[in-house]
Amino acid sequence: MTSRERIARILRHEAVDRIAVCEEFWFETHRKWAAGGHVRADESLEEHFGHDLRQCWALDTMGDLGAGETILEEQDENILVRNGNGAVLRWHKDRTGTPEHVDFAVKDRASWEELIRPHVTNPDDYARRGGAENYRKHKRLAAEGERFFCWSGVNVFECMHPVCGHEYMLMGMALDPDWVRDMCEVYAELIINVMEVLFAAEGKPDGVWFYEDMGFKQRPFMSPAMYRDIVWPSHKRTFDYVHSLDLPVIVHSCGFVEPLVEGLIDAGMDCLEAMEVKAGMDLVEIKKKYGDRIALCGGLDVRSLESNDLATVQTELDARLPAAMAGGGYILHTDHSISPRVDYETYRFFVERGLEMGTY
Repeated sequence: MTSRERIARILRHEAVDRIAVCEEFWFETHRKWAAGGHVRADESLEEHFGHDLRQCWALDTMGDLGAGETILEEQDENILVRNGNGAVLRWHKDRTGTPEHVDFAVKDRASWEELIRPHVTNPDDYARRGGAENYRKHKRLAAEGERFFCWSGVNVFECMHPVCGHEYMLMGMALDPDWVRDMCEVYAELIINVMEVLFAAEGKPDGVWFYEDMGFKQRPFMSPAMYRDIVWPSHKRTFDYVHSLDLPVIVHSCGFVEPLVEGLIDAGMDCLEAMEVKAGMDLVEIKKKYGDRIALCGGLDVRSLESNDLATVQTELDARLPAAMAGGGYILHTDHSISPRVDYETYRFFVERGLEMGTY
């Protein structure tokens, strides 16, 4: 069974020879393992470990594509920039991470309509936003290895907060929901049009992987009712478009999003990925509640790998993997991504033991 066949069947809850495996790695992890002589500097970690799924990020939602980044301040470890969304962000210069949100030009409906909306509704930019050359390359490489290939990009929630920040976005949901609905609708239209132009030129992928981090520790960013009222219609629209192409929808969402899962399933999600343990997500419970309706990917606590104690990794696999793989529909993945705190030997053990245990 090829990787492409295996993932497709897992997403449909059909019988397979074994669970599939995929993962995401920090840049620093690759650098550390290459320095240790475990992999080549130019080697794909996905290829090295035989992962079944490949992604290609093929969506640029920046407001003003021509603005670039303006450096406002530079220090030894950090750099402060203003980007094409008018957002002022402080980034670490030499390590992976999320930026500190310093300021936003968009704080309300008026500034959204003036500064961003005209850019993201411009059809002349659709092709440029899709990154056809990079998509073509990764699609070809996946086909050569018979890997399952996903177009990947953000969905509407992850389009909005880079523009106005979480605080203004969430206050907008409460105080001016029509503004946030408009942002959702505009970005849904953008996402669909970018995919439509790209796929017409370069061909369809095997699936679509949306990044949509809608939770933090023990709570989602919004109530299920607010999600249904404001965000859900645009999720339904984008998921329906993907399904119209006969493709599955995989949704990555960090944080505690269990209260939103029912709505995501109703919108058309086929697979939930991440299930972050330290935020409160429980793979075994999610499997019990929803495992007959969606596939699952992840949910294994990456902190067990960061301990670099193989017995602890084995305990984590024993606690979650048998339940997750029961009845099919599971892809091996940690609950986040592999940081440089994880030793090469530890990750190799995780994959090898996971696949040994995950054979049907």
